[in-house]
Amino acid sequence: MRLSKISQALIIASTLALSACSDPASTANKVQGSQQKQPSYELINTPQSRLDIYTEVTLQTDLSHLSNNQKKMIAKLIDASKLMDDLFWKQSFAMDKDSFLSRIKDEKVRKFADINYGPWDRLDGDKVFLNGFENKAPGAEFYPHDMTKEELNNSDLKDKKGLYSIVKRDEQGKLHTLPYSKIYEKELSQAAQLLREASKLADDKEFANYLTLRADALLNNSYQTSDFAWMDMKNNPIDVVIGPIETYEDQLFGYRAGFESYVLVKDLAWSERLAKFAAFLPELQTGLPVDEKYKQEVPGSDADLNAYDVIYYAGHSNAGSKTIAINLPNDEQVQLEKGTRRLQLKNAMRAKFDKIMLPIADQLIVPEQRKHITFDAFFANTMFHEVAHGLGIKNTITNKGTVRQSLQEHASALEEGKADILGLYMVEQLLNKGEITEGTIEDYYVTFMAGIFRSVRFGASSAHGKANMIRFNFFKEQGAFSKNSQGHYKVDMQKMAVAMEKLSNLILTLQGDGDYQKVDQLIATHGDIKTELAADLEKLSKANIPVDVTFKQGKSVLGLK
Repeated sequence: MRLSKISQALIIASTLALSACSDPASTANKVQGSQQKQPSYELINTPQSRLDIYTEVTLQTDLSHLSNNQKKMIAKLIDASKLMDDLFWKQSFAMDKDSFLSRIKDEKVRKFADINYGPWDRLDGDKVFLNGFENKAPGAEFYPHDMTKEELNNSDLKDKKGLYSIVKRDEQGKLHTLPYSKIYEKELSQAAQLLREASKLADDKEFANYLTLRADALLNNSYQTSDFAWMDMKNNPIDVVIGPIETYEDQLFGYRAGFESYVLVKDLAWSERLAKFAAFLPELQTGLPVDEKYKQEVPGSDADLNAYDVIYYAGHSNAGSKTIAINLPNDEQVQLEKGTRRLQLKNAMRAKFDKIMLPIADQLIVPEQRKHITFDAFFANTMFHEVAHGLGIKNTITNKGTVRQSLQEHASALEEGKADILGLYMVEQLLNKGEITEGTIEDYYVTFMAGIFRSVRFGASSAHGKANMIRFNFFKEQGAFSKNSQGHYKVDMQKMAVAMEKLSNLILTLQGDGDYQKVDQLIATHGDIKTELAADLEKLSKANIPVDVTFKQGKSVLGLK
């Protein structure tokens, strides 16, 4: 059919008009308009003052003693760490990070969400603080949200307790697992390549070997070989802890590991001071205040202690509260054969002591005992916490498997509680032996008490927070401290020593027995913040004392390309 010239002209004009509406600029405007129509996320259930609980610290250290190759290597390690950060976002929160953050218009709220890796306040029991979101799934993104504990426990999955896999449903609704190496193949391949490139820049052969093996582990989903290599690495001035490591994010079972990374520069002078203490582990194990059957395992004698400045945090280690000391690897076989390495993050520790611990002491400790709050005591209590992870027992004496498997989601909280109390026990023993010469037992006890107030503010969703609540409530029952009419706490030195021994015995026994029910009961009765303590913590908030730190960090901060 032919059209008149007028009809043809109308069609051409209409076509041109449509073309104009679909040009790239116009399409971009449409997309942008569509995005703008999406509702923004806004603060709920949370006062504006809550957004100020983190104080920013710049992560720096002296790199002048490092070679050009070592500086280039650090840059590659930071790039690999950023990929761990991306992966942890996926493990903890299903929504795309950039899309999520772009819908938060308020800058302070957006920063708070970035620190928390999602819309849940990690230091307030994972409470929802943005509209449009429900309560956080206890299993994060490691399991289907509709899966119950019973369903997994009753399943025939061979990898149901896997550290390095995610549980999914197939089209028929049946559970199956996917290894990290497959589900995160793209990011892990990129990270592995960066580690291999870094290994070629390493001056230390053992460190180069570790980086190569760690790259292999990211791709083959088997980390034990690289853990052994990391234990054999003693002399390199640079270190990186990278991969799926801690299981705290899995609050459903405590089985699955979250991705994280630390890039570290060794403090040679402080490390030399610490080197002698690891040798005392076997002796201290035999003296633990518990029946012999709960201390029959012999800690590895190849453990070491070192101090570092941390220059980059990523993933789990950067979410919410920040770690100031590391005790790794977690693999029970490596621990029994080699022990562990304890890394004290001195610059991060100093920042928390100056900005948080000292102000807390001024608010809550009796004036006459404030002189006992010292950095040396804080450093030692933190350090021996990590050393104490190597004490006690890793495998139950009741044939229930490892302590970690038998206590499931409670394992991390009880393990942190054990490390805290046995760390103080170690300090006491080494002071009595004359091996620790800095300060008095009063310094360590009072600093330990102030440290409880600092850590208990991390909230019920944190393993460390639960451990501190249990200890505070147990110490109160034992009379280890008193409180005067001004609201200041005073440590009773003798009763503190007795309470420390009793709690050590209780935790070691629960772990050795693998008694899930009794641990569950202990957390239910002692793992919450009572009314009186809540009022004291509110006093700290009103005094604008930060709860924790957040970091300004990266290559530009360090002057690296």
